Amino acid sequence: MTVPQSELQQIVSALQKSGLTVESVEDGALIQHGESRVALFAEADHQGGVIVRLHLDLDLYVEEDSLPDILMGMNLLNQGLDYGTLNLDPVDTDEEGEDSGVAFAVLGRSVLWLPDLGVAELDRLREHLRRFEAEVTDAMERTLHGSKGLSA
Repeated sequence: MTVPQSELQQIVSALQKSGLTVESVEDGALIQHGESRVALFAEADHQGGVIVRLHLDLDLYVEEDSLPDILMGMNLLNQGLDYGTLNLDPVDTDEEGEDSGVAFAVLGRSVLWLPDLGVAELDRLREHLRRFEAEVTDAMERTLHGSKGLSA
């Protein structure tokens, strides 16, 4: 008798079999895609299917006093993204000084609902993963290295 694999284990196995470098972590997986590492989290949807969340840490940080300009730039960038969005997450700092402002990490995020974990849906996940990483990375590269880049 075989014990059924969790949704995450099934996804990790399928991605590894397709040639991607996938490392299991506590509650998710890290997928090495080029120079990027995308975090993947999966959970069963109570209405059926599987919800997959993707997170791409862009190693970009924003100080609190830059937020108005950054938010406007991110809003414009998000309008052109089809496979994900850019979000700001507060960063915990160890410095407890009164002058230390809040810093935010810029992250790419995406959510995909799969009705099942069949071959067609896992292929769709791989394509979504590829496009998400490429789209977010390309948007940030163009912005940071273009003449009208975001300034943080």
